[in-house]
Amino acid sequence: MADDAVRTAGPKIWLDMDQAALDAAYDQSVWAPNQKAIHTRRDVASEEAYARLKPTRFAYGPSPIEGFDFYRGPQGAGIAIFVHGGAWRSGVARNFAHLADTFTSFGLNCAILDFTNIDDAGGNLIAMATQVRSAVAWIYRNAATLGVDANRVFIAGHSSGGHLGGCILVTDWASDFGLPANLLKGAALLSGMYDLTPVALSKRSEYVKFTPETIERLSSIRHIRHVHCPVVLGYGTLESPEFQRQTPAFAKALTEAGKPHELIVAQGTNHFEMLEALHNPFGMFGRAARKLMTS
Repeated sequence: MADDAVRTAGPKIWLDMDQAALDAAYDQSVWAPNQKAIHTRRDVASEEAYARLKPTRFAYGPSPIEGFDFYRGPQGAGIAIFVHGGAWRSGVARNFAHLADTFTSFGLNCAILDFTNIDDAGGNLIAMATQVRSAVAWIYRNAATLGVDANRVFIAGHSSGGHLGGCILVTDWASDFGLPANLLKGAALLSGMYDLTPVALSKRSEYVKFTPETIERLSSIRHIRHVHCPVVLGYGTLESPEFQRQTPAFAKALTEAGKPHELIVAQGTNHFEMLEALHNPFGMFGRAARKLMTS
């Protein structure tokens, strides 16, 4: 982040950050001057992939947004379920169709989820987490209909989708859904938020209703006991300071809990470029995701 003028710091709100610094730390556009160009590349690639691959649409819940685009891989293969980002506010499954090429190249089927956004949910982040968890449960229960191996379910997520992916990762499947505790066989999470405490202090609280219950239930770092699969985590060195802190902190907690994981640090890569790192199956994160989902 470039400072155009010397600014007098205010009182510290989180760690060594005042309010302005913390707000900037949860606003990735401050740190990625090429954001518009990256999104243009993503949109062009996804429109081409969507038209070429022609996904099938399935509903996992009653509202129109509760559905997913299904991209068929080999019959009876496992499935990669992708949760998109967008600050919890924007994006739809079709915007991320290009990732279907990546996951089907792994020899997997692919589901790219749609779910409500935080504005339509009235600021209720728990409602969003409930939807994506329900989507995974629906896919598991309907694996035979989809032609998917229910014993090979993987998730991936980026940004706020990394946060929601973390919520999926620590779901108590047995208690909440009556499903096997080890339903997931692997998770690849990029540039996510795993502790909502500082997020709730940032300007994101202007549109998210952060309650003590929300922070407790949806901070995946507090529920690591429910992790039952290997995890690949990644972040870029050009992301904001908080996004560079959140992922290593989550990795440290996994280490302390004895949970298998791999931490990948993408040098010279900003927040939005991290999604391109997943899209590229020959890049550092793409290779790690392939290994996770095919071994």
